[in-house]
Amino acid sequence: MQPGDARRGKFADNLTGFGRSLRRAGIPVDSARMALATEALLLVGLGLREDAGAALEAVMVSREQDRAVFRELFDSYFRDPAIANKLLAQMLPSAEGRAEPSKGRPRVREALAPQRDAARLAQPKPDKEVDFDAAMTASDLARLRHADFNGLSASEYQLVERLARDIRMPMPEFAARRVRPGARGARMHWPGVMRHAARTGGEVLHLPRMQRRRQPLPLLVLVDVSGSMERYARLLLAFLHAATRDLRQRDVFAFGTRLTDLGDAMRIGDADRMLAVAGAAIEDFAGGTQLGESLASLRRHHARRLVGRRTVVLLVTDGLDTGEPQDLLQELDWLRRHSRRLLWLNPLLRFDGYAPLARGAQALHARAHGMVAVHNLEKLEDLAASLAALMAR
Repeated sequence: MQPGDARRGKFADNLTGFGRSLRRAGIPVDSARMALATEALLLVGLGLREDAGAALEAVMVSREQDRAVFRELFDSYFRDPAIANKLLAQMLPSAEGRAEPSKGRPRVREALAPQRDAARLAQPKPDKEVDFDAAMTASDLARLRHADFNGLSASEYQLVERLARDIRMPMPEFAARRVRPGARGARMHWPGVMRHAARTGGEVLHLPRMQRRRQPLPLLVLVDVSGSMERYARLLLAFLHAATRDLRQRDVFAFGTRLTDLGDAMRIGDADRMLAVAGAAIEDFAGGTQLGESLASLRRHHARRLVGRRTVVLLVTDGLDTGEPQDLLQELDWLRRHSRRLLWLNPLLRFDGYAPLARGAQALHARAHGMVAVHNLEKLEDLAASLAALMAR
Protein backbone atom coordinates (compact mmCIF):
# COMPACT_ATOMS: atom_id res chain seq x y z
CA MET A 1 0.00 0.00 0.00
CA GLN A 2 1.36 3.46 -0.93
CA PRO A 3 1.80 6.10 1.83
CA GLY A 4 -0.72 8.28 -0.04
CA ASP A 5 -3.48 5.67 -0.16
CA ALA A 6 -6.92 7.09 0.65
CA ARG A 7 -7.38 4.62 3.50
CA ARG A 8 -4.47 6.11 5.41
CA GLY A 9 -4.65 9.80 4.53
CA LYS A 10 -2.59 11.93 2.15
CA PHE A 11 0.84 11.36 3.63
CA ALA A 12 2.53 11.55 0.21
CA ASP A 13 1.49 15.21 -0.10
CA ASN A 14 2.77 15.91 3.41
CA LEU A 15 6.04 14.14 2.62
CA THR A 16 6.47 16.34 -0.45
CA GLY A 17 5.82 19.42 1.66
CA PHE A 18 8.30 18.22 4.25
CA GLY A 19 10.94 17.83 1.53
CA ARG A 20 10.35 21.39 0.39
CA SER A 21 10.70 22.63 3.95
CA LEU A 22 14.03 20.80 4.21
CA ARG A 23 15.20 22.59 1.07
CA ARG A 24 14.22 25.95 2.56
CA ALA A 25 16.22 25.03 5.67
CA GLY A 26 19.34 24.54 3.55
CA ILE A 27 19.33 20.71 3.42
CA PRO A 28 19.85 19.44 -0.15
CA VAL A 29 16.83 17.35 -1.16
CA ASP A 30 16.17 16.28 -4.74
CA SER A 31 13.73 13.92 -6.48
CA ALA A 32 16.02 10.92 -5.95
CA ARG A 33 16.04 11.47 -2.17
CA MET A 34 12.27 11.87 -2.15
CA ALA A 35 11.91 8.52 -3.97
CA LEU A 36 14.22 6.89 -1.41
CA ALA A 37 12.17 8.44 1.40
CA THR A 38 8.98 6.91 -0.01
CA GLU A 39 10.63 3.48 -0.27
CA ALA A 40 11.98 3.76 3.26
CA LEU A 41 8.51 4.52 4.65
CA LEU A 42 7.08 1.53 2.78
CA LEU A 43 9.68 -0.69 4.42
CA VAL A 44 9.39 0.54 8.02
CA GLY A 45 5.71 1.48 7.96
CA LEU A 46 3.91 4.37 9.62
CA GLY A 47 3.03 2.65 12.88
CA LEU A 48 5.79 4.23 14.97
CA ARG A 49 6.69 7.88 14.56
CA GLU A 50 10.27 7.32 15.78
CA ASP A 51 10.91 4.60 13.18
CA ALA A 52 9.53 6.76 10.38
CA GLY A 53 11.70 9.70 11.46
CA ALA A 54 14.83 7.54 11.63
CA ALA A 55 14.13 6.09 8.19
CA LEU A 56 13.65 9.55 6.64
CA GLU A 57 16.78 10.87 8.34
CA ALA A 58 18.85 7.97 6.98
CA VAL A 59 17.98 8.70 3.35
CA MET A 60 17.45 12.49 3.34
CA VAL A 61 20.41 13.76 5.41
CA SER A 62 24.00 13.31 4.30
CA ARG A 63 25.81 15.99 6.35
CA GLU A 64 26.36 15.77 10.08
CA GLN A 65 25.66 19.49 10.63
CA ASP A 66 22.16 19.02 9.16
CA ARG A 67 21.00 16.22 11.50
CA ALA A 68 19.95 18.47 14.37
CA VAL A 69 18.05 20.73 11.94
CA PHE A 70 16.30 17.69 10.42
CA ARG A 71 15.20 16.31 13.81
CA GLU A 72 13.82 19.67 14.95
CA LEU A 73 12.04 20.26 11.66
CA PHE A 74 10.59 16.71 11.65
CA ASP A 75 9.24 17.13 15.17
CA SER A 76 7.69 20.51 14.31
CA TYR A 77 6.24 19.39 11.01
CA PHE A 78 4.64 16.08 12.06
CA ARG A 79 3.74 16.72 15.67
CA ASP A 80 0.03 17.18 14.86
CA PRO A 81 -2.09 16.62 11.72
CA ALA A 82 -3.80 19.99 12.05
CA ILE A 83 -0.47 21.77 12.20
CA ALA A 84 0.77 19.72 9.25
CA ASN A 85 -2.19 20.95 7.20
CA LYS A 86 -1.38 24.53 8.12
CA LEU A 87 2.26 24.02 7.23
CA LEU A 88 1.26 22.57 3.88
CA ALA A 89 -0.45 25.88 3.12
CA GLN A 90 2.92 27.53 2.49
CA MET A 91 3.28 25.41 -0.67
CA LEU A 92 -0.28 25.75 -2.03
CA PRO A 93 -1.12 29.06 -3.76
CA SER A 94 -4.76 29.05 -2.58
CA ALA A 95 -4.11 28.26 1.09
CA GLU A 96 -4.09 30.94 3.76
CA GLY A 97 -3.13 29.01 6.91
CA ARG A 98 -0.14 30.06 8.95
CA ALA A 99 2.18 27.71 10.76
CA GLU A 100 2.91 28.02 14.40
CA PRO A 101 6.24 29.78 14.93
CA SER A 102 9.19 27.63 15.87
CA LYS A 103 11.43 28.64 18.76
CA GLY A 104 14.45 26.64 17.65
CA ARG A 105 17.12 27.27 15.04
CA PRO A 106 16.70 30.17 12.58
CA ARG A 107 16.90 27.75 9.64
CA VAL A 108 13.93 25.81 11.05
CA ARG A 109 11.89 28.96 11.77
CA GLU A 110 12.40 30.22 8.24
CA ALA A 111 11.61 26.82 6.71
CA LEU A 112 8.30 26.65 8.59
CA ALA A 113 7.34 30.26 7.94
CA PRO A 114 4.83 30.91 5.11
CA GLN A 115 6.49 32.32 2.03
CA ARG A 116 3.89 35.06 1.54
CA ASP A 117 1.09 36.74 3.50
CA ALA A 118 -2.53 36.25 2.47
CA ALA A 119 -2.80 39.93 1.59
CA ARG A 120 -0.01 39.61 -0.94
CA LEU A 121 -1.32 36.52 -2.73
CA ALA A 122 -3.16 38.54 -5.38
CA GLN A 123 -0.23 40.91 -6.00
CA PRO A 124 2.42 40.15 -8.64
CA LYS A 125 5.72 38.96 -7.27
CA PRO A 126 8.52 41.57 -7.49
CA ASP A 127 11.32 40.74 -9.88
CA LYS A 128 14.05 41.04 -7.23
CA GLU A 129 12.37 38.92 -4.56
CA VAL A 130 14.15 35.63 -3.93
CA ASP A 131 11.98 32.51 -3.49
CA PHE A 132 13.91 30.04 -1.34
CA ASP A 133 11.76 27.11 -2.42
CA ALA A 134 11.60 27.62 -6.17
CA ALA A 135 14.29 26.31 -8.49
CA MET A 136 16.37 29.36 -9.33
CA THR A 137 17.18 30.21 -12.91
CA ALA A 138 20.73 30.39 -14.22
CA SER A 139 20.54 34.19 -14.38
CA ASP A 140 19.48 34.41 -10.72
CA LEU A 141 22.36 32.21 -9.59
CA ALA A 142 24.84 34.10 -11.75
CA ARG A 143 23.66 37.40 -10.30
CA LEU A 144 23.98 36.15 -6.72
CA ARG A 145 27.44 34.70 -7.42
CA HIS A 146 28.67 38.13 -8.48
CA ALA A 147 26.63 40.23 -6.04
CA ASP A 148 28.48 42.10 -3.32
CA PHE A 149 27.56 40.84 0.15
CA ASN A 150 27.07 44.41 1.30
CA GLY A 151 24.38 45.08 -1.32
CA LEU A 152 22.16 42.03 -0.75
CA SER A 153 18.64 42.18 0.60
CA ALA A 154 17.74 40.23 3.74
CA SER A 155 16.34 37.24 1.85
CA GLU A 156 19.21 37.26 -0.66
CA TYR A 157 21.73 37.46 2.17
CA GLN A 158 20.25 34.36 3.84
CA LEU A 159 20.31 32.43 0.58
CA VAL A 160 23.91 33.45 -0.20
CA GLU A 161 24.93 32.43 3.32
CA ARG A 162 23.54 28.95 2.66
CA LEU A 163 25.30 28.74 -0.70
CA ALA A 164 28.57 29.79 0.93
CA ARG A 165 28.37 26.80 3.28
CA ASP A 166 28.70 24.45 0.29
CA ILE A 167 31.98 25.96 -0.95
CA ARG A 168 35.09 23.94 -0.13
CA MET A 169 38.58 25.31 0.47
CA PRO A 170 41.15 22.48 0.29
CA MET A 171 44.39 23.53 1.96
CA PRO A 172 47.81 22.96 0.38
CA GLU A 173 49.59 19.92 1.81
CA PHE A 174 53.11 19.35 3.08
CA ALA A 175 55.26 16.28 3.69
CA ALA A 176 54.97 15.36 7.37
CA ARG A 177 57.61 13.54 9.43
CA ARG A 178 55.56 10.39 9.75
CA VAL A 179 55.93 7.82 6.98
CA ARG A 180 53.75 5.14 5.45
CA PRO A 181 54.26 2.32 2.91
CA GLY A 182 54.21 3.57 -0.66
CA ALA A 183 55.67 3.26 -4.12
CA ARG A 184 58.37 5.90 -3.61
CA GLY A 185 60.72 6.82 -0.82
CA ALA A 186 64.33 6.71 0.32
CA ARG A 187 63.83 3.90 2.85
CA MET A 188 62.79 0.31 2.26
CA HIS A 189 59.71 -1.08 3.94
CA TRP A 190 61.32 -4.32 5.09
CA PRO A 191 58.23 -5.89 6.72
CA GLY A 192 56.44 -5.44 3.40
CA VAL A 193 59.38 -6.93 1.50
CA MET A 194 59.30 -10.04 3.70
CA ARG A 195 55.54 -10.45 3.36
CA HIS A 196 55.66 -10.25 -0.43
CA ALA A 197 58.63 -12.67 -0.53
CA ALA A 198 56.72 -15.19 1.59
CA ARG A 199 53.94 -15.23 -1.00
CA THR A 200 56.35 -15.99 -3.86
CA GLY A 201 58.38 -18.79 -2.26
CA GLY A 202 61.20 -16.55 -1.02
CA GLU A 203 61.70 -14.68 -4.29
CA VAL A 204 61.95 -10.89 -3.83
CA LEU A 205 59.85 -9.55 -6.68
CA HIS A 206 58.45 -6.37 -5.09
CA LEU A 207 60.32 -3.73 -3.08
CA PRO A 208 57.83 -1.48 -1.20
CA ARG A 209 59.26 1.71 0.27
CA MET A 210 58.44 4.16 3.03
CA GLN A 211 57.21 7.58 1.95
CA ARG A 212 56.32 10.62 4.02
CA ARG A 213 52.66 11.27 4.74
CA ARG A 214 50.92 14.29 3.24
CA GLN A 215 48.70 16.44 5.43
CA PRO A 216 47.12 19.90 5.11
CA LEU A 217 48.98 22.92 6.39
CA PRO A 218 47.79 24.38 9.72
CA LEU A 219 45.39 27.30 9.34
CA LEU A 220 44.97 30.41 11.48
CA VAL A 221 42.09 32.78 10.62
CA LEU A 222 41.66 36.30 12.02
CA VAL A 223 38.23 37.82 11.21
CA ASP A 224 37.51 41.52 11.61
CA VAL A 225 34.13 42.07 13.32
CA SER A 226 34.22 45.88 13.43
CA GLY A 227 31.38 48.08 12.20
CA SER A 228 32.69 48.39 8.65
CA MET A 229 32.97 44.58 8.40
CA GLU A 230 29.64 43.77 10.09
CA ARG A 231 27.96 42.73 6.82
CA TYR A 232 30.78 40.35 5.90
CA ALA A 233 31.73 38.86 9.27
CA ARG A 234 28.73 36.54 9.77
CA LEU A 235 28.78 35.22 6.22
CA LEU A 236 32.54 34.62 6.21
CA LEU A 237 32.34 32.82 9.56
CA ALA A 238 29.65 30.51 8.14
CA PHE A 239 31.82 29.91 5.06
CA LEU A 240 34.97 29.17 7.07
CA HIS A 241 33.04 26.90 9.45
CA ALA A 242 31.96 24.62 6.59
CA ALA A 243 34.97 24.99 4.27
CA THR A 244 37.61 24.11 6.89
CA ARG A 245 35.78 21.68 9.16
CA ASP A 246 37.91 18.71 8.00
CA LEU A 247 41.24 20.33 8.94
CA ARG A 248 43.06 18.82 11.88
CA GLN A 249 44.69 22.12 12.88
CA ARG A 250 42.40 25.12 12.51
CA ASP A 251 42.23 28.16 14.79
CA VAL A 252 39.80 31.05 14.31
CA PHE A 253 39.88 34.38 16.15
CA ALA A 254 37.65 37.44 15.90
CA PHE A 255 39.08 40.89 16.52
CA GLY A 256 37.75 44.40 16.82
CA THR A 257 38.97 46.33 19.82
CA ARG A 258 40.07 43.02 21.41
CA LEU A 259 40.92 39.45 20.39
CA THR A 260 38.30 36.69 20.88
CA ASP A 261 39.06 32.98 20.54
CA LEU A 262 36.30 31.24 18.54
CA GLY A 263 37.77 27.73 18.79
CA ASP A 264 34.94 26.34 20.92
CA ALA A 265 32.29 27.83 18.65
CA MET A 266 33.91 26.52 15.45
CA ARG A 267 33.92 22.97 16.82
CA ILE A 268 30.09 22.96 16.90
CA GLY A 269 28.70 20.96 14.00
CA ASP A 270 25.57 23.05 13.29
CA ALA A 271 26.34 26.35 11.55
CA ASP A 272 23.40 28.25 13.10
CA ARG A 273 24.32 27.25 16.62
CA MET A 274 27.98 28.08 15.89
CA LEU A 275 27.01 31.60 14.83
CA ALA A 276 24.87 32.02 17.94
CA VAL A 277 27.68 30.90 20.26
CA ALA A 278 30.21 33.07 18.40
CA GLY A 279 27.92 36.09 18.62
CA ALA A 280 27.58 35.61 22.37
CA ALA A 281 31.37 35.30 22.77
CA ILE A 282 32.23 38.43 20.74
CA GLU A 283 31.78 41.43 23.02
CA ASP A 284 33.13 44.08 20.62
CA PHE A 285 31.00 43.24 17.57
CA ALA A 286 30.35 46.22 15.25
CA GLY A 287 32.81 48.39 17.18
CA GLY A 288 36.18 49.83 16.20
CA THR A 289 39.29 48.11 14.81
CA GLN A 290 42.59 47.83 16.68
CA LEU A 291 44.48 45.19 14.75
CA GLY A 292 47.86 45.98 16.28
CA GLU A 293 46.62 45.42 19.84
CA SER A 294 44.79 42.25 18.78
CA LEU A 295 47.94 40.84 17.17
CA ALA A 296 49.89 41.73 20.32
CA SER A 297 47.36 39.72 22.35
CA LEU A 298 47.82 36.83 19.89
CA ARG A 299 51.59 36.99 20.37
CA ARG A 300 51.39 37.11 24.16
CA HIS A 301 48.70 34.49 24.79
CA HIS A 302 48.33 32.29 21.70
CA ALA A 303 51.77 32.12 20.08
CA ARG A 304 51.69 28.31 20.15
CA ARG A 305 48.85 28.30 17.63
CA LEU A 306 51.50 29.08 14.98
CA VAL A 307 52.93 25.60 14.37
CA GLY A 308 56.59 25.46 13.35
CA ARG A 309 56.37 28.30 10.83
CA ARG A 310 54.08 26.12 8.70
CA THR A 311 50.83 27.89 9.54
CA VAL A 312 48.93 29.73 6.80
CA VAL A 313 47.38 32.92 8.22
CA LEU A 314 44.22 34.39 6.68
CA LEU A 315 43.60 37.97 7.82
CA VAL A 316 40.03 39.03 6.95
CA THR A 317 39.75 42.81 7.26
CA ASP A 318 39.27 46.01 5.27
CA GLY A 319 42.39 47.54 6.83
CA LEU A 320 40.59 50.49 8.43
CA ASP A 321 42.64 50.30 11.64
CA THR A 322 42.42 52.98 14.33
CA GLY A 323 45.64 52.08 16.18
CA GLU A 324 49.19 53.26 15.72
CA PRO A 325 50.69 52.18 12.36
CA GLN A 326 54.13 51.59 13.89
CA ASP A 327 52.72 49.13 16.42
CA LEU A 328 50.80 47.36 13.67
CA LEU A 329 53.93 47.04 11.51
CA GLN A 330 55.85 45.57 14.43
CA GLU A 331 53.19 42.95 15.14
CA LEU A 332 52.80 42.11 11.44
CA ASP A 333 56.56 41.56 11.20
CA TRP A 334 56.36 39.07 14.07
CA LEU A 335 53.37 37.32 12.52
CA ARG A 336 55.10 37.08 9.14
CA ARG A 337 58.28 35.61 10.69
CA HIS A 338 56.34 32.90 12.54
CA SER A 339 54.01 31.82 9.73
CA ARG A 340 54.45 30.28 6.30
CA ARG A 341 52.23 32.70 4.40
CA LEU A 342 50.16 35.73 5.40
CA LEU A 343 47.19 36.29 3.08
CA TRP A 344 45.05 39.42 3.35
CA LEU A 345 41.38 38.84 2.46
CA ASN A 346 40.10 42.32 1.65
CA PRO A 347 36.41 42.97 0.75
CA LEU A 348 37.28 46.51 -0.42
CA LEU A 349 38.81 45.03 -3.56
CA ARG A 350 35.26 45.09 -4.95
CA PHE A 351 35.97 48.69 -5.96
CA ASP A 352 37.76 49.22 -9.25
CA GLY A 353 41.03 51.04 -8.79
CA TYR A 354 41.21 50.34 -5.05
CA ALA A 355 44.41 51.56 -3.41
CA PRO A 356 45.44 51.02 0.25
CA LEU A 357 45.42 54.67 1.32
CA ALA A 358 44.51 54.18 5.00
CA ARG A 359 47.47 53.80 7.35
CA GLY A 360 46.44 50.34 8.51
CA ALA A 361 45.83 49.22 4.94
CA GLN A 362 49.28 50.47 3.90
CA ALA A 363 50.89 48.46 6.70
CA LEU A 364 49.00 45.32 5.68
CA HIS A 365 49.86 45.82 2.02
CA ALA A 366 53.54 46.12 2.88
CA ARG A 367 53.72 42.98 5.03
CA ALA A 368 51.17 40.53 3.56
CA HIS A 369 52.34 37.97 1.00
CA GLY A 370 49.21 38.48 -1.06
CA MET A 371 45.80 40.19 -1.14
CA VAL A 372 42.56 38.51 -2.31
CA ALA A 373 39.00 39.82 -2.68
CA VAL A 374 36.22 38.08 -0.68
CA HIS A 375 33.16 40.23 -1.39
CA ASN A 376 31.04 37.70 -3.32
CA LEU A 377 30.53 33.98 -3.85
CA GLU A 378 32.71 33.87 -6.95
CA LYS A 379 35.71 35.18 -4.99
CA LEU A 380 35.10 32.67 -2.20
CA GLU A 381 35.13 29.87 -4.78
CA ASP A 382 38.46 31.16 -6.12
CA LEU A 383 40.05 31.35 -2.67
CA ALA A 384 41.45 27.80 -2.81
CA ALA A 385 43.12 28.51 -6.16
CA SER A 386 44.54 31.76 -4.76
CA LEU A 387 46.04 29.87 -1.82
CA ALA A 388 47.64 27.31 -4.15
CA ALA A 389 49.14 30.08 -6.30
CA LEU A 390 50.43 31.88 -3.22
CA MET A 391 52.11 28.71 -1.92
CA ALA A 392 53.64 28.05 -5.34
CA ARG A 393 55.37 31.43 -5.24
